[in-house]
Amino acid sequence: MAERSFKKEVKKLHAGGGEQFHGEGILAVTKALLQSGVAYVGGYQGSPISHLMDVLADAKEEILDDMGVHFETSASEATAAAMLSASVHYPLRGAVTWKSTVGTNVASDALANLASGGVTGGAVIIIGEDYGEGSSIMQERTHAFAMKSHIWLLDPRPNLPSIVEVVEKSFELSEASNTPVMVQMRIRACHVHGQFTARDNVRPAFTLSEALANPKRDLSRIVLPPSTFLHEKEKLEERLPRAVEFIKKHRLNEFFAGSRDDIGIVVQGGCYNTTVRALEHLGLADAYGNSEIPLYVLNVAFPLVDDELLAFATGKSALLLIEEGSPEFIEHEINSLFARSGCTTRLQGKAVLPRGGEYTCDVLKKGLRAFIQQQTLDLLQDETALNFVPSKPLSVETLADVVPARPAGFCTGCPERPVFSALKLLQREKGDFHVSCDIGCHLFSILPPFNIGATTMGYGLGGASTSAFNVASEKPAIAIMGDGGFWHNGLTSGIGNAVFNRSEGVNLIIDNAYTAATGGQDILSSKAAHPNRSTNNPISRAVEGVGVKWVRTLTRTYDVSAMLRTLREAVATRGRGQKS
Repeated sequence: MAERSFKKEVKKLHAGGGEQFHGEGILAVTKALLQSGVAYVGGYQGSPISHLMDVLADAKEEILDDMGVHFETSASEATAAAMLSASVHYPLRGAVTWKSTVGTNVASDALANLASGGVTGGAVIIIGEDYGEGSSIMQERTHAFAMKSHIWLLDPRPNLPSIVEVVEKSFELSEASNTPVMVQMRIRACHVHGQFTARDNVRPAFTLSEALANPKRDLSRIVLPPSTFLHEKEKLEERLPRAVEFIKKHRLNEFFAGSRDDIGIVVQGGCYNTTVRALEHLGLADAYGNSEIPLYVLNVAFPLVDDELLAFATGKSALLLIEEGSPEFIEHEINSLFARSGCTTRLQGKAVLPRGGEYTCDVLKKGLRAFIQQQTLDLLQDETALNFVPSKPLSVETLADVVPARPAGFCTGCPERPVFSALKLLQREKGDFHVSCDIGCHLFSILPPFNIGATTMGYGLGGASTSAFNVASEKPAIAIMGDGGFWHNGLTSGIGNAVFNRSEGVNLIIDNAYTAATGGQDILSSKAAHPNRSTNNPISRAVEGVGVKWVRTLTRTYDVSAMLRTLREAVATRGRGQKS
């Protein structure tokens, strides 16, 4: 499936009860799915969860087929989310995964419908939360979507035993509340290394074959009026209370006592490791995570458990909430709870911590220090006595003096380089064109030395981004998309839309023969033969199939002269509609 073999990782998935499992966080998730009796798994690969998809693809014949677990790579995140409909009427445990928030945006329609009607079997979405310094996308979080659709959001502490327990409990929580559950795997959680005691893999208690042999249909679960109005009521009056009760009973959130009783810290599970590290640097915790200040860890970020929060706040003058990102949804919710209940404990969050950006150790140290100095009379007041030496972060200017600039760019010898060289030569002849880019390696054309491209709106949306420019002009708009984006949704939203609206624009589709943007997985147009998938389906036939009449295919992009001639012809041709 991918550029490398994952046979070594697949062997780890055989670990039985009592054996020690060593590996990355995302691999621990993969093992936890098999230990949970999952019946089917799907998803769309992308950092930081590609590893889960790639490992399962290589495990298909060796493990999944023998266990009766169906696995397939979904065409998009929307496809994956719709796959969970198998759990609506049947007691089937299913899991899907994708990179968020971009993937959640794509999947939003299916997710909203799934959450409205609810589920019978456990339905779990493994969310690769791509937020922070290692991110490759716009800085947003999944939390807003979870709240909007009433999908429970779990955010486990970044260590393997906690991650495995949260994944396994998420199926039970889903079934207890008839609600889909998101397990938020942050970048650092996906790549943290550790170990846990494995359990035996479990065959699905109910299989897809049994479901097909005994089809069910419950009209009340289908998202149509008048059921839709009852679904909202059911979410609030039935599913939410059952979820809260399950969270409390199984202690999904964690309390860590400290020697202090006047202040406390409420922290998202995913921020726990960094918080404890920052406390250690301040002399308020040891290397094993024992903190002087009590901690309430929100392994469940939504819904909050009012009883637990109020109990934790009792007797304390102030709490610090460590909630990464903006808006501060949890802070607003806790403040509302305190106001309704008459709790006088002061809550601080963004008052001492940045409104946005990743909460690194240095960031948290600064916020923790400010909170503790304000709320206590004895802690961190005399920093000299603590041999405190404030860290001096390097400025961008200082780094620029010693580290040469290295913007993202094409690999040496990349066959996409000459494509953009030809486009530059075309613009030298005819002037600049409006160029819409797309997600993928070709996005690097926006940067020096090519400086081509004005926008990027999403995966496979290069063609759609030029739709407003469907007007008469001597210089038609040019759209760029890769083969991964083309099959994701570019064929319909870009090419089909352009044909339907008689666009005279130009679509430049770059075919790598696999999805390079997500780790090198096969797609419909991949050239290699694949035993479990249909490949060698040319992009040219697909665009012709939706009505494009002017189609040119160049297989040797290093021939810059041929590329330039083809581009000249494309922008000069009139009256032939869309050109690809």
